[in-house]
Amino acid sequence: MTQPVAVVTGASRGVGRGVAHALGGLGFTVYITGRKAEALDAVAKEIDAAGGRAVAVTCDHALDAQVQDLFARVRSQSGRLDILVNNATAVDLRAMAAPGGFWQKPLSLADMIEVGLRSSYVAAYFAAPLMIETGGGLMAQISFYGAVSYHQGPAYGAAKAGTDKMSFDMAADLRAHDVAAVSIWPGFVLTDWLKAVPRGHIPPAVLADLPHFESPEFTGLVIERLWRDPERMAMSGESLIGAELGLKYGIKDLDGKQPRSYAASLGAPSARFRLAAKPVA
Repeated sequence: MTQPVAVVTGASRGVGRGVAHALGGLGFTVYITGRKAEALDAVAKEIDAAGGRAVAVTCDHALDAQVQDLFARVRSQSGRLDILVNNATAVDLRAMAAPGGFWQKPLSLADMIEVGLRSSYVAAYFAAPLMIETGGGLMAQISFYGAVSYHQGPAYGAAKAGTDKMSFDMAADLRAHDVAAVSIWPGFVLTDWLKAVPRGHIPPAVLADLPHFESPEFTGLVIERLWRDPERMAMSGESLIGAELGLKYGIKDLDGKQPRSYAASLGAPSARFRLAAKPVA
């Protein structure tokens, strides 16, 4: 079988890094992107050392020409693209967590809409022709419960809600080409950054829940299984909770636990979108 190919944007840390690790470990050639070459090279070496194959591509997803060059490189080197994971975004955790209303925080938080929602659109735009040629592909946009409940303000919420609707509409356009598009909602993730935070600086409620946090790799495991699912097109256009996909497919986290769904407390991706019966002029 031809080795499958994936692109994971924003893969130098956090969920993107974990997804890239998981896909590399499952036999993919993984193109990983980020703005810092040194950080990307470190991730690529980790994937290669674990038996995978990674290609580090320095890319600023705020610059469309660099994104176009990325997918031209994938076409030239690999000739196919099976999975696109859109994870790149611009998150300033300190500014988001600052007290006050959105008008009292830095305007730069709106970058989550520009380098996040828009950059996912641009990556999908340049990826789509190659994915259509390859066939049987999956576009997975990383979203979150912030699409349906309050998390860190309106810029974050707008980016996540927009991501879900964008995935739905992309799915409508791609359906005839056997390419699925979905949003994936991870749970709370135990990233390397969070591991490094002194426990005394973590709110007690969060600290108590840390044992239930997902590994960054878990999202990659469920994305790969969704890509292999013969019924994946039936889920195209949906917003899917990673923990619930894990239950569906019998996938547990790296430490053996079953990640929890927060739908009951934070909101579920209900059937919010519907295709119009007829195209609207």
